[in-house]
Amino acid sequence: MHYTRTGIVLCTEHYDECVKFYREVLELPLMHVLDDAHSKLTTLAFGDNNYLMIETGREAHAMGKTVTQNPAWLRFNVESVDDTVTRLTEKGLQITVRREVWGTIADFLDPDGNRCSLREESTFG
Repeated sequence: MHYTRTGIVLCTEHYDECVKFYREVLELPLMHVLDDAHSKLTTLAFGDNNYLMIETGREAHAMGKTVTQNPAWLRFNVESVDDTVTRLTEKGLQITVRREVWGTIADFLDPDGNRCSLREESTFG
């Protein structure tokens, strides 16, 4: 099969806060907004040929969702975890950095409690 693009649909309770978080804090480029009688969603570029579609209709957990509540998380590979952490903490994001033998990971939550992490691209393999 040939897929022209791949995407992730993220259903949220705090839709406006999540859109603002992914657009302004994580700086994902806006692709599309739909807000009519049938749908409310925002689509953001998520890498070179992927998208993150944020929709309404899920439950938030301020302390973070468990793996049972949400078995997936969003991973952002970056050139430098340390540089990106510095930039994101300056925007007020709380981040936990873990240094493993296979690479450095930085974990954080979005406004709905969805788990996200950074990882250095050079250690991905």
